[in-house]
Amino acid sequence: MDSVFVELAVMLSLACVIGYVAMRFRLPLVMAYLLAGVALSALSFSGSTILHTLPEIGIAFVLFLIGMELNLSEIRSLGRPIIFATLFQIVLSSAAGFALATFFGFSGIEAGVLGIALAFASTIVIVKMLSEKRDTASLYGKLSIGILLIEDLVAIIAMVAITENIISYGFSTAVLIPLALFAVKAAGLIGIAFLISRYILPTLFNGVAKSIELLFLTAITWCFIFTSVAVLAGFSVVIGAFLAGVALASSPYQIQIQAKVKPIRDFFVALFFIYIGSQVNLVGIRDSLPMIIGFTILALSVKPFAYLFGLSFFKFRKRTLFHTSLNMTQVSEFSLIIVLLAVEHGFASESALAVIAGSAVLSIMISSVLINHSESIYRFTKPFVARFQSREAVDMLPDAILPQLSKHVVVIGADRVGKAVIEYLRKANIEMLVLDYNPTTVRRLRDQGYHTLYGDISDPEIIENLQLETAHLIISTASGMRDSLALLDACQIKKVKAQVVVRTVDADQEQTLKEAGADYVIFPERVSGDFLVSKLEDEWPNLHFS
Repeated sequence: MDSVFVELAVMLSLACVIGYVAMRFRLPLVMAYLLAGVALSALSFSGSTILHTLPEIGIAFVLFLIGMELNLSEIRSLGRPIIFATLFQIVLSSAAGFALATFFGFSGIEAGVLGIALAFASTIVIVKMLSEKRDTASLYGKLSIGILLIEDLVAIIAMVAITENIISYGFSTAVLIPLALFAVKAAGLIGIAFLISRYILPTLFNGVAKSIELLFLTAITWCFIFTSVAVLAGFSVVIGAFLAGVALASSPYQIQIQAKVKPIRDFFVALFFIYIGSQVNLVGIRDSLPMIIGFTILALSVKPFAYLFGLSFFKFRKRTLFHTSLNMTQVSEFSLIIVLLAVEHGFASESALAVIAGSAVLSIMISSVLINHSESIYRFTKPFVARFQSREAVDMLPDAILPQLSKHVVVIGADRVGKAVIEYLRKANIEMLVLDYNPTTVRRLRDQGYHTLYGDISDPEIIENLQLETAHLIISTASGMRDSLALLDACQIKKVKAQVVVRTVDADQEQTLKEAGADYVIFPERVSGDFLVSKLEDEWPNLHFS
């Protein structure tokens, strides 16, 4: 079918129908999109121009938004555990994948390609699931995104190794030249992004900000230009779009840009998953089914175990360890690209491509269901996961270091909003207990003499130690709906008498939060509006119009 409109109509109709069925059975929409892609493959749609072009735009938009939302200083503070755990996982998973591929009769280099392909998790799947659960800003969300960035960099190095023929002649001085060039280009790309974000983008966006449409168009143009530069320099769309977003992270127009980009992102992301499904060759899958199942089992077992073990050397609590590890239970879109490049350069066969494509689709389907039901799985596996929690993390439990408090204020979140609340309470000499999931923040506040807890509000064990029953006031600056509901549920169960203040970034959630027990729901935009009105009421008599 040559018509773009006919192709789009067919693939979107399939996605809608299967998506409706998935929704009725409470299954993730990701699964529906993948199945729609498999159906298109059966209809010989896998060679569609649309399916090979548009999905990459979805990848760019997802990482562009993540770059804008992410606080890089917090990611940097998690650098050591992220780098150690990621490299440990890549080594362990690659070795396991190599062993399995060798067992099934693949040659040395081809088995190595399959092994390294197994090591990467899907950026799109994980970021999409984090966004849907509103957990991007959580500690495990930050760990997951940091891990994905390291994995993507390693994946790019693997692509360089294939395209430069490095894997055919092993390690030598000739290998150092392309790798050194890669490092120089990476530093140059980051430097360019920093300089443009500091000296050019502020002036540019101030000039177009009067028109929302032009602001949106300029932001999209910047994303495409910088991503194109990154791709031409040999980097992936993921890295380019992410850095383009980071360059706008401090822009005063960040929220307006995000609101405009998100609906477009959702459309292109759906096409991306349809594309992944369409790469499945049903005939090839039938012939390679045992190995596809084997690779999927490795993705669902070895990879999360590697992250559990790798992160256990650092002071993370078991809930953070579990959710971070569970996120990594799928084969990546990068895996497909790596094996495809290996096929083009003669290092792998079509059979290897069929194995990795089938494993990607199957593992993404299963992992999306697992992530959707992560809390239930966590309750079941908690005793096992607890074995990986470091002794130091256990020693941070509050009953060992906190006095019994009474008529205190509980402050959840010590970021920009929480920081202002903490400062006010300090000046008023009001006793408080502060909870934050950033170990650096907790350490700083503890050094300053504050009663602090390290952990996540959605962790039941943390809630147990907040001394809610004796609190006079509870203020949560967390914007995630799930976190707020977890707090309110705990307050209802404990029959807490303190008034509870929660925060939301979505006005539609206000009534739900009040019905769950919130006394006050803070909506930032409304607070800004109320403040403006109060200032107008105070200053209006003094305003003069000429």
